[in-house]
Parts: sequence; structure tokens; C-alpha cells
Amino acid sequence: MGTVVLAGAGKMGGAMLSGWLAQGLDARRVMVIEPHPSDEIRVLAGAGVRLNPSPKDIGDVAALVVALKPQAFREAGPALKPFAGPATLVVSIMAGMTIASVAEVCGGNVVRAMPNTPAAIGRGITVAVGANNVGSAQRATADALLRAIGSVEWVEDESLMDAVTAVSGSGPAYVFLLAEELARAGVAAGLPEELATKLARETLAGSGELLHRSDLSAATLRQNVTSPGGTTAAALEVLMGADGLQLLMTRAVAAATRRSKELAK
Repeated sequence: MGTVVLAGAGKMGGAMLSGWLAQGLDARRVMVIEPHPSDEIRVLAGAGVRLNPSPKDIGDVAALVVALKPQAFREAGPALKPFAGPATLVVSIMAGMTIASVAEVCGGNVVRAMPNTPAAIGRGITVAVGANNVGSAQRATADALLRAIGSVEWVEDESLMDAVTAVSGSGPAYVFLLAEELARAGVAAGLPEELATKLARETLAGSGELLHRSDLSAATLRQNVTSPGGTTAAALEVLMGADGLQLLMTRAVAAATRRSKELAK
């Protein structure tokens, strides 16, 4: 792989950079564009990653990875154009930004991708879609860059990306909210706050790992915990009622999908 330019080294961009280096990408082949680098990024710069280089000092760029916030891209995007030639692979991980929007600003052959925050520990899930001019070799390069932070799924229909953003891109926040509210409910039921918080965190973390390792469906795992007429069944009767979790989650994902589409305008 040739030179990789990373535009934006916040939480997600930084996680990708750490993943690339951990998997053996030569730090000297990585260029980072970040006006406000964190201490961690400065340390990596001291280890060979080049920070805020001039386009004329880079030469040929194999891939430009854009990890900016969509709002920042509208202002800073044109400054990225010198880094991308007509055939440069451009990987965008910006929520709501379409392939056409990114190509208009940066040029190049665009792959639109949506990772999520478990990327920080190498357990993210990313969905990607490529423009028609992205060939098999560039798709393989994009796949390798994205796999540094977790698993990757590819789709052929870009219109699916708004729903992807709503389910997996925003999804970790839903899980964290569940941990918050489960702990709060435990306190309301009489548990000390510290114990309720630990029980909620460990229960969600352990259940997530069980779901990850098991070949069983989420529904089957749920049923395995639920004894007829027992305590779990009593709770699920509330959560699965007419105004329960199914309706709330459907509405939440629909709201996030709508917002993803709005960001593209």
C-alpha cells in the first residue's frame, strides 16, 4: 500500500490510525491532517507519522481517508482536493455525506463507509459502499484499512447507508443508554448506586460478549433466560408491550435515518 493520508484524527480517525499501525502499516507512509492534534497523535507523530504535511511534500497518495465531522467537511473539504488525484481512493467515514458530495469536493474514487465507536478497541462494525469507478484493487485497499478497526460488510446500494448509520453507527449510544437506565432502575428498586451501576455495566458487557460468541439468535438467547411465569417474563411483558421497546427502537432508528438524510443536504 502507498501513502495514506488521514484527514481528521479525532476519536474515530485516531482509532483507525492506531489500528493501521498495530497491523504493521509503516508509520512513515501515514500522513495526518489535524489542526488540533491530541497528545496521542503527537506521540505517534514522534514515532514517524507525518503531521500536517504540505501536499507538495507527499507525492502520490494511495488513499485519502476523510474522518471529519460533516459540518467541518463543508468548510475544510476543499483544502483536501490537492491530496486526491483523479484516480486516488477516497474513503469517507462521515455520517450522511453521499458519494457524490465527497467526490464533488475531493475528487477521486470514493468509498463511503460507516464505522462505529467500538472501533476504539478493535471491535467495530463498518458498512461500506463504493462508487462505480472503484475497482477491485481499490476496494481491497479500502477493506484492509477499515478492517483495522473491526469487521466490514459491503453493500451495493448507497441508499441503505442512512439506515446503517441509524442502526450501527448510532447504535452504541443506545446500548450505553440502556446501561444508564438499567442502573437507574436498580437504584429505584433499592440497590446502592455503585452496585447498580456495576451490575448494569457487567450485565450488558457479558451479554454482548455472549451474543458475539454464540451461534444462537438474539431471540433464542433471550428465550433461554426467560422461564414461564418467572421474574424475567414479568419484566419482558413490560418491555415487549404495545408501547415498549420495539416501538421505541423503531421510532429511534427512523429518527436517526431521517437525520442522516438531512445531513446530506
